[in-house]
Amino acid sequence: MRTPSPALKYLICIVGTLAVGSLSGLATASSIETWYATLEKPSFNPPNWIFGPVWTLLYVLMGIAAGLVWNARHDQGQVRSALRLYIIQLVLNATWSLVFFSLRSPAGALVNIVLLLIAIVLCIRAFRVVQPRAAYLLYPYLAWVSFATVLNASVAVLN
Repeated sequence: MRTPSPALKYLICIVGTLAVGSLSGLATASSIETWYATLEKPSFNPPNWIFGPVWTLLYVLMGIAAGLVWNARHDQGQVRSALRLYIIQLVLNATWSLVFFSLRSPAGALVNIVLLLIAIVLCIRAFRVVQPRAAYLLYPYLAWVSFATVLNASVAVLN
């Protein structure tokens, strides 16, 4: 089987990451105006409209980071290991929406997001070994998910 070109690798990573994000958005959409609207939220809860643009930007940065790693001229075992961690954190990311919005479980989602934070940190560490610039592209994601963890914990406590 022929190895994809560098441009195709970037495209696969960006589109794949955005696709996972879109699926998460579908799980979220039906609950925003109904169940989520009834929850008590902390004073620092951002307006609903901010989440879409922020997540879109983060998913693009994540996809670029994964593309940098996949295209790196580095030990292929470390590249595969880093990309496996990337996929694990992406699955945890998507799972959070299902647990929080579809299962309507802020407490369950809190457990999920803590696991997601750990996976992001491990992914950043693995990316740093393979391609340091890729690790830096994940820092905004880590910051947003850290904020989301505090937000999730607050919603869980308030409800």
